[in-house]
Amino acid sequence: MLETKNLTIRFGGHVAVDGVSCAFQPGTLTAIVGPNGAGKTTYFNLISGQLPASSGEVWLDGENLTRLPAPARARRGLGRAFQLTQLFAHLTVLENVRLAVQSRRGLGLKLLSVWLSHRELIAEAEAILQRVRLEQRATDLAASLPHGDQRKLEVAMLIALAPKVYLFDEPTAGMSVDEVPVVLDLIRELKAEKKHTLLLVEHKMDVVRELADRIIVLHQGKLVADGDPATVIASPIVQEAYLGVAA
Repeated sequence: MLETKNLTIRFGGHVAVDGVSCAFQPGTLTAIVGPNGAGKTTYFNLISGQLPASSGEVWLDGENLTRLPAPARARRGLGRAFQLTQLFAHLTVLENVRLAVQSRRGLGLKLLSVWLSHRELIAEAEAILQRVRLEQRATDLAASLPHGDQRKLEVAMLIALAPKVYLFDEPTAGMSVDEVPVVLDLIRELKAEKKHTLLLVEHKMDVVRELADRIIVLHQGKLVADGDPATVIASPIVQEAYLGVAA
């Protein structure tokens, strides 16, 4: 179980995330919604360790991760996909995924000596590329991929790390209508496995309605609603704060 307890961060006099306490169970997908500037991405940054909390705690499977840096949290099982893709641009698609496989197995990031001596790692990376429909681009440089394929590659690298928790920050941002279904199908597959905890920041409410088991709403850094999608979307505070409709 992932849990945040009174999680807070201040930037000078501005409180970007304000005392958010929430628990997330394995086998569920929770959508985090709210207007621009509500603190959604900052909340993700606090969970994954990109930002240090001013106060409060982050727990995973009974372990307090609050003082651990982002790499250590990743090793504990927190996997993060960003709004902007984070890839090794000048390596091939296959090399990007194989480095994630090597990292998960504790084999370091050597490109040749480790890689060429472990054919099973190559096979695992190739299988992941097939899963994300990128097997035909395996030898292409990551930098040469169109935006939609770069998003798929980032998801492939996340899958290769086999995290307990998947944090997806607007995974379909900037993608064409034709590209969106592939990424959403991957998220559906992960959800169907019933063993991961999935958190999704997403502005497209049709995506939220379809994928989410639960919605939490942040507004001005505070948790203002939490529940099943139909109830939360219909609530007056969401209609006003998120959809701009007067209650």
